[in-house]
Amino acid sequence: MTALALEDVSKVYAETAALEGVDLAVRDGEFFTLVGPSGCGKTTTLRTIAGFEEPTDGTVRFDGQKMTGVPPERRDVGVVFQSYALFPHMSVAENVGYGLRFREPPDGQTVDERVAELLELVDLEGTGDRDPEALSGGQRQRVALARALAPAPDLLLLDEPMSALDARLRESLRRQVKRIQSDLEITTVYVTHDQAEALAISDRVAVMNDGRVEQVGRPQEIYREPATRFVAEFVGDNNVFDGEVRSRNDEYARVDIAGELFAVPAVPDGTDRVTVCVRPGALSRAAERNRLTVTVETSEFLGETVRVNGRWNGAEIVLRLPAVPETEELTVGFAPEDAHVVATE
Repeated sequence: MTALALEDVSKVYAETAALEGVDLAVRDGEFFTLVGPSGCGKTTTLRTIAGFEEPTDGTVRFDGQKMTGVPPERRDVGVVFQSYALFPHMSVAENVGYGLRFREPPDGQTVDERVAELLELVDLEGTGDRDPEALSGGQRQRVALARALAPAPDLLLLDEPMSALDARLRESLRRQVKRIQSDLEITTVYVTHDQAEALAISDRVAVMNDGRVEQVGRPQEIYREPATRFVAEFVGDNNVFDGEVRSRNDEYARVDIAGELFAVPAVPDGTDRVTVCVRPGALSRAAERNRLTVTVETSEFLGETVRVNGRWNGAEIVLRLPAVPETEELTVGFAPEDAHVVATE
């Protein structure tokens, strides 16, 4: 296994900064995900780790060793791309064994033994003689994963490997990828724009925006305790309000939002402008505090819940309710402890 560190890494193309001062530390055996919108720098970060790009400034380290100038083929890294990148003129087995042309199989195995082991690992036993084009998209992606794992790399990098698959197949394959990663205990960096996928599959997540890391943490921390307004708005549905602190004590602060006062968790002295975040599920018709009346605009039946979009004092509001509302206005509230407060710079 390999620990990975990026230290103040920047990457500039002409006059455009793709990465600015990125600091990351990935632990041995960890499943670490980079998530963010298109153009945020996550793929550039992955390519820099792999050695396909050299940083303009900063350092990449594997187990403390500087990788500056080390070419990709000498970094002991397996890479899986979005496009599968399988060789169409080779069979499935030949594709999986391709990396073993340049490196001996681990543990004294023969190439055939290693290929058979990996096809079994990704649930593709008996497909070795088949043409990759005859496989489904999910099967081809598993072949690409097996090929990346064949030389037993110390680090596995996956760049949007499921974005071309349908929703059900994505869910099934991501569970399989997580199982394989856990079984092999291989340090893995995964890139996706899908927040739900990032939260479901990761040990820790780094949320990126405009070439910078906004927050790193466990999925629960990212979701429940966003460090910035961007994270609060990007990761899952959220109701985000700007407010001014009017009073405070050790337990609560009273915040003016659109001319109304709301009780929220305590904020540090000297914090006057805040962003208040309330997840849709925390807004309840039964709540007795922090009441607001929402004008209903649309309702979406999602099976177990109904997603309601509305407006309050000009702000967009998202609710999660057990049934479709029967009125055009709903009065809901939230407990102070169900809000999360971020200081506004």
